[in-house]
This record gives sequence, C-alpha cells and structure tokens, in this order.
Amino acid sequence: MTRRTDAHPDLARPEIGAPFFSTWRVGTPLRQRRAVEAIGVTWERRPWPADGLLGYHVYTGHDASTLLHYSQWRSDAAYEAFVKTHRQERVDEIDTAVPGIERLRLGRYRHHRSLSRPDDTRVPGCIVIVDIEFEGPDPDRQRAWVDAVVEALEAEPNPHPGGISAHFHLSTDGTRVLNYAEWESAQAHLDALAAPGDGIGSATALWERVQTWPGLKGSTVSRYDHALGLIPG
Repeated sequence: MTRRTDAHPDLARPEIGAPFFSTWRVGTPLRQRRAVEAIGVTWERRPWPADGLLGYHVYTGHDASTLLHYSQWRSDAAYEAFVKTHRQERVDEIDTAVPGIERLRLGRYRHHRSLSRPDDTRVPGCIVIVDIEFEGPDPDRQRAWVDAVVEALEAEPNPHPGGISAHFHLSTDGTRVLNYAEWESAQAHLDALAAPGDGIGSATALWERVQTWPGLKGSTVSRYDHALGLIPG
C-alpha cells in the first residue's frame, strides 16, 4: 500500500544507503500542480513498489517551472530492481497526464553529515538546495569542503535565526556536493542572503576559504516547497 504524508523527510535516517535527487522541468505553475497530482495518483493506485524504498518526496520550485524529486533507497541495487520492474509504467502514466516533461538529471548521492538541533521542532517552510560542482572527481575534496563549510557555520558570528538544518550529500561520481537546507521560510533565506557577506555567512576568513576552495567550479541555489510525500503504509 502507498500513502501520502505531509511530513517532511528525515534525511539523516541511517537506513538510507542511496539517496537520489532529480529535477524535472515542467514549465508553468499549473503544470507543476498537475504533475504533482499525477505523481500522487499514479503511485497511490499501485502497491508500494519495494521494501528497499523508504520514501519519495516531490517539491515545487520557486522558479515556477521545475520539480525536485528526492527518493530514499536502502541501496543502489534496490533502485535498479525498481527500474527494471516498476518505473516505466509510472513514467508512462505521468507523461500521459502531463505531456512534455523534461527530465533533466538524476543524481546519485551518499549522505555525509548533517547540522541540526535535536530540540528544534520547527516545520520547514522552504527547502533550499545548494548544488556545488567541482572540476573533476575527488572524494577527498568533497569531504574536506563540506567539513570546511560546517566549521564556518559553527563559527558564524551572526547566525540567521531562520535556518533550521543542513544536510550534506556527496555525489557518487566524486564531482558534486548537494546541501539540502531547511529554512523557516523563503523570506528568511532571502534575508540571510541580503546580510553582509557573500551569500550565507559573514565576511570571515573561514567563509572566504569555503568560497575560494581549489577546484570549485560553480554553484547554484534553488528554493522549493514540499508538495508531496509518499511512503509505505
């Protein structure tokens, strides 16, 4: 059985062996809504596809054009088995309901570390995805850069109160880092970006080190709303 949930996912669940992030371009706010509903209906009419899938969440982009997908798999093998037996029928039904979806990229990651407070019960009002790309594969560089970000965050002299958590993921090809950050609201994130400094964080030496890391190719920042959660039930 498949059921919907409004609860945000726990990105630090130890059972998650293979978190996947992907992006679709659908074009307009109306098509965003139709695609989300088509995904929900398509999945709910079928049994939960695999014990190896812990949860599947969809987010609408504040760019009014894209959807972010986050799936929690126990292993890559569990995902590959799903692709062989269950994925295509779901894709076909969704594409029939909303023709012309562009599937831009599927990223395979591993959760590296998270920053959050156990006593923080705030519900995120906005999800911010920071996608970092490096020049070529280097797993040691991925980990070192994340550790430098965490050091800068923990030493931040003026932390913005709107930030709730940060969950850092390393791409399995060694070239990217994805930070799934939970914020109270989109405005809180915008206010933090508008504060003194280059992006989130004050103008400190630690943040400068992060921003000028050797091999850092570029980064993008995107804001999303949690639109659909699907879990076994």
